Amino acid sequence: MAGNNVDDNNVNDHFDNKDNVNNREPLLKKHYYENCPGCKVDRAKEMTQGVPIKHLVNIWLITLCSSLPISSLFPFLYFMVRDFGIAKKEADISSYAGYVGSAFMFGRGLTSVPWGMVADQYGRKPVAVLGIIAVVVFNTLFGLSTSFWMAVTTRFLLGGLNGLLGPMKAYAVEIVREEYQAIGLSTVSAAWGIGLVVGPALGGYLAQPVEKYPHIFSKGSFFDKFPYSLPSLIISVFALLVLVSCIWLPETLHKHNDSNESYQDTEAFGNVNIGKRVQKDENILLNWPLMSSIIVYCVVALHNIAYQEVFSLWAVSPLRLGGLNFTTNDVGNVLSISGLVLLMYQLFLFPVVEKACGPITLSRISGAITIPLLQSYPFIALLSGFTLHLLITSASVLKYCLSQTIITGLMLLQNKAVEQHQRGAANGIAMTAMSIFKAVGPAGGGAILAWSQKRLNASFLPGSHLVFFILNLVEAVGLLMMFKPFLAEKETTPSKQLQ
Repeated sequence: MAGNNVDDNNVNDHFDNKDNVNNREPLLKKHYYENCPGCKVDRAKEMTQGVPIKHLVNIWLITLCSSLPISSLFPFLYFMVRDFGIAKKEADISSYAGYVGSAFMFGRGLTSVPWGMVADQYGRKPVAVLGIIAVVVFNTLFGLSTSFWMAVTTRFLLGGLNGLLGPMKAYAVEIVREEYQAIGLSTVSAAWGIGLVVGPALGGYLAQPVEKYPHIFSKGSFFDKFPYSLPSLIISVFALLVLVSCIWLPETLHKHNDSNESYQDTEAFGNVNIGKRVQKDENILLNWPLMSSIIVYCVVALHNIAYQEVFSLWAVSPLRLGGLNFTTNDVGNVLSISGLVLLMYQLFLFPVVEKACGPITLSRISGAITIPLLQSYPFIALLSGFTLHLLITSASVLKYCLSQTIITGLMLLQNKAVEQHQRGAANGIAMTAMSIFKAVGPAGGGAILAWSQKRLNASFLPGSHLVFFILNLVEAVGLLMMFKPFLAEKETTPSKQLQ
């Protein structure tokens, strides 16, 4: 045991002056590397108190510009596919629209794990920058699509080259102090949810501008030839501005040229290493707390993306097919209000509720409320006028808040289940699996909606009742998987409690 002794003089050399004054001496001292960007961030976190507003704004903007294009096409996709002339029957338009919607997720599913590995190897910032560039280029090209296959191709490339969401979830945990990690991930989830709501709102308001705003956009103009390009251009310009702001984005990945261990693994009393070295070849696929939360995450994501496409297509469908006969502006109004309320909820209410209930309990409650809410949609459709708009908007607000509550809770579980050196890969696996499920969602939702519109007079689950019943089946599966023994939460180790 003599080799483990440290004399008093050496010990005192490692104590902080402030702690000496207060007679509160730390047992552990963190070792920082001078040229490591991750160490610089961690040192800044130690010296900074309070909510890191600047970092949260950066996270919010980057995540938002990535999520805006995902569902911005849904309000006008029905009309876009109709104009392509590929559907032989009106009821088949929803099926072709589903293929366009699925192309993005299919592309992202193929590349999310490689992007996560790149983020773990080279940093979160390079992946974020490349993802934003992909939004600028391919989202613009999608708005200029003149054929069904051009639309599918550009959406596929947009999804495959936009791999920043997984690394940004890791970044949100790493850039803030531990007590603010829930707020960091809530910011990602809020921006993601806002993008999935505001994106369709932009699509609803800005598609076909020559028809909606003839006093601004004239016949024969660029926007008359490309009637669905304006929302894509607006989103791409926003992404270009965010790309410029990334110049000042700090990197959080630890890069130690003289060691294979991060600073977290070299915390010591004096020069004595008391931590266990993290094994770099640890099999992440055997981490059940991570994998169980990813599986539940995938089921919930499948439900959410199918709902988003079904709602927009169902809302703009004519009354004779069981739809609401909404205009794209009507859909934009509903989603704009939903997005505003969701933003307020995620930033101000969710962190408080999550702290009181915990992510798992809160997700279970949200899933249970979602089922009766969704089944009420076909009955709300029987109404008309102001009452219809009021109730469908209220239902949409509640649905998006519940969905993002579940997603944020599962994201918290995933990022707490791994250490930093595996966090990019872990989020990449989550994104790949989720994208595969989401690739099925739009195509499946569109096909089921098209099927339901052909059985309006069925004796069992006629018309839209069938669509929302199937959506609820998926939600019910996800809810059951949120309980033990399936869903597991990583236990906090004693070494973590000391930090």
